[in-house]
Order: sequence, then C-alpha cells, then structure tokens
Amino acid sequence: MRELRIHGRGGQGAVIASKVLAVALFREGREVQSFPAFGVERRGAPVTAFLRTSGVPIRLRCEVREPRDLIVLDPTLIGAVDVTAGLAPAGGILINSERRPEDYPDLMARFRVATVDASGIAARHGIGSRTQPIVNTAILGAFAAFSGLVSLEAVCAAIREEMPIRPDANVAAAREAASAVLEAGPLVDAGVEVIHG
Repeated sequence: MRELRIHGRGGQGAVIASKVLAVALFREGREVQSFPAFGVERRGAPVTAFLRTSGVPIRLRCEVREPRDLIVLDPTLIGAVDVTAGLAPAGGILINSERRPEDYPDLMARFRVATVDASGIAARHGIGSRTQPIVNTAILGAFAAFSGLVSLEAVCAAIREEMPIRPDANVAAAREAASAVLEAGPLVDAGVEVIHG
C-alpha cells in the first residue's frame, strides 16, 4: 500500500486533487481511498487531504500518519505546519513553488524534493484568478511525472471526468506542469546531490 498526504489552504483544491488522483488510480486498476480532514473550514485555512492506493482491498479507516509522498499546495505551510510529520525516510515532497528544490536544504537533507510553479501555470491557463489560482490540476500533472505512481494520461482522463468546467484548460495545465517539474535529492551512496529537470 502507498499513502499520500496533501497539504493546502482552503480554495486551492486539495480535496478535489485527492479525489481526481483517486479516480486516476482507479482507472489504472488500483484500489483507492481518498478523504479530507478539515480544521476551520474557510478560504485560506489549512486543509489536509489523504489518499491510499493498493493492489488489494484497503481495510484501514484512519488518517494517513506515515505517508510515502507529500504534495504541498502552498509553500507558506512549510514551517507553519509540520508537513513532514511521519514522512517515510527518503520520501518524496512535491511543492508548489517558484523556487528550486535546493532552496529547501533542510528538506533535501532527508527527502526527495521537487518543485513546480503550479500557481503560475494555473494562472496562465486561466484556472481560478490571477491572485488566487486553483492549482490542483497542475500539481497532479507534476505529481504524475515526479512520483511514477500514476500515468499522466490517467490523470488527464480523470480531470476530464471530474472537472466539468474548463476541462481543456485543466488538462493543458496538468501537461505543462508535468514537463516543468524540478527535482533534487541526496544520493545516499555517493553523498552528492542530483538535480533533474
């Protein structure tokens, strides 16, 4: 079983991202479980969504406490919330950020880190507004490229199925983000950093 946690703020689409990713994984024949956890339910408040996927039925019914993968929709949550709590050693973190992965040295010391400017991509495709872009579909395209967990084609098909408003723009954002991911992480054996993208 592989577990994922998505950290975002109200209005960014974290819960919908979890649902769309679950649909994409289901389309590829996987068992899935997707659910949110809300604190204060208002725009801008921290929101967490969880996803599990497996080749066999999933019997767990609790929050994801030890994810293998993290998606962070708002980089200001890093430091404000313990987003890495329980993350598996050498787990992957995908951050919606204009910055490069090496700008997060504390995270890179322990985890694989990737960044993508999902906000900029969403804004260019007119998803949300310029001041408050909705980044969920862009980040899912990037996650497909970064994680290898799900194909970009399955993500795009799930976006078309689950996003009735402006599906073409959402798919285009996902495809652009998949090709814009910057990844870096420590090479344990050699003790040097590798940068892709």
